[in-house]
Amino acid sequence: MSLEQLDNGTVEELTNKPENNYVSILVLRELESNAIFTTNGQDADLGTIGLEDDEYNPVLMFMRKQSGSDRRFAKSMQREMLDDVECTMDVNEMCQECPECVMYGSAASSSDRNISITSRVMYDTAYSLRDAKKVVEEKFQNAPGDNYSQETSGEDAMTGIREPDFVQPGTMFPSVITLKDATAEEVAFFLSTTMKNKRYGATSSRQGRTKNHILGIYTGDEEGPSNLAVTKKTIELLGEETVEQDTLDSGTVQETVKQAFDQLVEEDRLDCEEVDSLEDVLDDVRENIEDYLESQEEKSREFVESVES
Repeated sequence: MSLEQLDNGTVEELTNKPENNYVSILVLRELESNAIFTTNGQDADLGTIGLEDDEYNPVLMFMRKQSGSDRRFAKSMQREMLDDVECTMDVNEMCQECPECVMYGSAASSSDRNISITSRVMYDTAYSLRDAKKVVEEKFQNAPGDNYSQETSGEDAMTGIREPDFVQPGTMFPSVITLKDATAEEVAFFLSTTMKNKRYGATSSRQGRTKNHILGIYTGDEEGPSNLAVTKKTIELLGEETVEQDTLDSGTVQETVKQAFDQLVEEDRLDCEEVDSLEDVLDDVRENIEDYLESQEEKSREFVESVES
């Protein structure tokens, strides 16, 4: 079984006593359509990152933009594959015993179950590789009234309605997600979600299309490098002029992000061992995810029952 390669960072049974078992998954998120990443509903979320010779202003994909989308997709996936699971994203109505609730966490609900479960899936804010001025655009809608023509100058001129900032297709975000004290089946559940989920950002069926390139899986007794470190190292390897380029080649960026992660593991002497056969693991997950999810359903319920008792 390909998932045996994850043994160094996973657990056989879930426990309520944290241990140091980590699986870090390196992903490059590449936008395939316009997307909206905003907190105030209007302006793109931006940051400032210092580089060796300069600084730049990346677009931020906050962790909630990633985890929220993945959780919604994971909920729908288990509803499809598990006959007796009808869990919801409603914070007060979560069942607190399905694989998604136990892996991603859930607060004490309005039911008789008085427990809270801490998430063991750790996301971090992701940063675009290019500067915001290269990847963000403002769009305006015309604002006509009922008349066929209106005055277009002077005090009564009709103005355009500004839409939220759009992040352009081709924008890429290196992202490291870490699972702590997870079973191999939970890792498979997360990998399947990452491979299949294709919408991030403001909820919409017409934007936020994203390709998640899984570049590596690493196991050990500590987390891998951070998103910030991987992003800065990638820019260093590509050259600081990268942040000002109009376009980036996806294949080149994928190779460089992987190289950056591996270099940081070596430089920081992290206990973070790469899984040798990535494609074998991913193929195994594609073929057997339903079986893995059914197996994890039983483990999740047994864990919750043990906590309650």
